[in-house]
Amino acid sequence: MNKVETKLRGCLASVRELTDFVPEVAIVLGSGLGNYAKNIDVELEIPYESIEGFPVSTVVGHDGRFILGYVGDIKVICMKGRVHYYEGYDMSDVVLPVRLMGLLGAKILFLSNAAGGTSLDLTPGDLMLIDDHIGLAPNPLIGPNLDSLGTRFPSMSYAYDPELKEIILKAADKVGVKLHRGVYCQFTGPTYETRAEVQMAIKLGASAVGMSTAVENIAAVHMGLRVCGVSCITNYAAGLKEEHLNHAEVEIAANKAASNFEKLVTESILNFKHLL
Repeated sequence: MNKVETKLRGCLASVRELTDFVPEVAIVLGSGLGNYAKNIDVELEIPYESIEGFPVSTVVGHDGRFILGYVGDIKVICMKGRVHYYEGYDMSDVVLPVRLMGLLGAKILFLSNAAGGTSLDLTPGDLMLIDDHIGLAPNPLIGPNLDSLGTRFPSMSYAYDPELKEIILKAADKVGVKLHRGVYCQFTGPTYETRAEVQMAIKLGASAVGMSTAVENIAAVHMGLRVCGVSCITNYAAGLKEEHLNHAEVEIAANKAASNFEKLVTESILNFKHLL
């Protein structure tokens, strides 16, 4: 095993010393969306600090713990707070949590994030189903392939699982949540995008921009997880409005969307049951 796989297996062993819980669905909660955790019938909470070698988030709004439990009768593991490449971590550490959730047993990964909308049609507080992504951050599979997890050259043609997307769209209709659709573009951060970068993203076909998610998707697809994702639009991207962006406003907008986000995620997960 190379050092990345050795570290990953060490984290797995550390968690298994605490619990034999086997999740079916993994959830990653983005900035300001951590309150979804209250919808989980909790079996166990594991602070990241208690997992040997596990990366710890330094960002306000990212609590830093795994929550294991149930949504209905679906076993879930919820990542309340993620780490980002801009915090200075190696990319292998950024995607380690997703890989760990897969090794613990999760078959489906539900990603979420706070994102800037590149169109005035997407207003702060809106939710967007991620149809696909554009990755402008380093690919997490660069380096020696983790052969025990997946192939050297994984296909990304269906990075966001079509069947999961249909389930989420039907769930949105059922619970009365307006759900946009679009392409998400990941920059590295920590700066918000320049006006020129936003215009580039628009020309590339991006509906929303942010600093996470695409790399986690890649790592999950590589190891065979089915992946879906939803962006919470927390601001207009640079150049759409004459205003400066700040993280506090991102959290405020995410809180505004929290109720719809929680209803959508819960209904979606309950309807994943036949795929597990």
